[in-house]
Amino acid sequence: MPAACVRAMKYTGMIFRPPFEARSLLLQVTVGCSHNKCTFCTMYRDLEFEPEELSQIEEDLKEAQEFVPDITRVFLENGDAFCLEAARLAQIAEMVHAYLPKVETITMYASVKNIRNKSDDDLKRLRDLGINELNIGVESGLDETLSFLNKGYTAEQAYTELGRLKAAGIDFDANIIFGSAGPGKSEENARATAALLNETKPYLIFTGTIHADEGCPLYDEMKSGRFKECTFGEYLDEEKLFLSLLDLPGCYYFGLHPANVVRMHGFLNRDKERLLAEVEKVRAALSDRLDERPVRVSGEGGIIF
Repeated sequence: MPAACVRAMKYTGMIFRPPFEARSLLLQVTVGCSHNKCTFCTMYRDLEFEPEELSQIEEDLKEAQEFVPDITRVFLENGDAFCLEAARLAQIAEMVHAYLPKVETITMYASVKNIRNKSDDDLKRLRDLGINELNIGVESGLDETLSFLNKGYTAEQAYTELGRLKAAGIDFDANIIFGSAGPGKSEENARATAALLNETKPYLIFTGTIHADEGCPLYDEMKSGRFKECTFGEYLDEEKLFLSLLDLPGCYYFGLHPANVVRMHGFLNRDKERLLAEVEKVRAALSDRLDERPVRVSGEGGIIF
């Protein structure tokens, strides 16, 4: 997106997007996050949530029409924009198509909680308007872990709501967090999360590992020692088991986050054996450090090897 368009459009606070939305138009429709309580997240702690004015959204679309008239994908900022009522999302989608007629996909961050306040007919209407490929922080399929992460829903609700989303024809990519169940629970977490994803069938899986920056409850938990991070060996065991259990032909496995012990990507099930071999390659390279815990880079969670 041309820099002039970025300068002209209105954004409040820090703007976040998934790495695979690098070529999307970023259109702010909310400020902050409606939940803003996840134990591990500092992204929107300094912002009070509020919907953006429709008049401002229209002004931004007019700017976008001037600079990127041929854009085909729009990512709605900020936080969990899918929290907006279906009628408002539909109105925004119609505005997008009016000003940018070549747009094929309108996507955004979303939560399992955001699906619950929409009827099946709402979801189908939104899909008809091009809303698709939502980025959802699923994190885990384990109730105990979801509670610790303060996600605001249970695994059973995730099964139900993600199933409703798929029934309406809306694809989603699932963010999951290795190590989020803590030491000693890697196998349980891997099995529960793989089962959830095999059932609900995301088109993409975005993996990360548990880490925290100052300003969120998890940081305090880790700093005090009440929550201990997994070791290299535990992370490798969890990812290997998780990968081996996945049965999602055509799903893209995106594991390039700097926080990951193993950085790799590929398509399931086609590349599964290669991905598993990557895990074993890293295990061999860290064979004398498997009992160590990662040292993190502040701000991005990257691991210092």
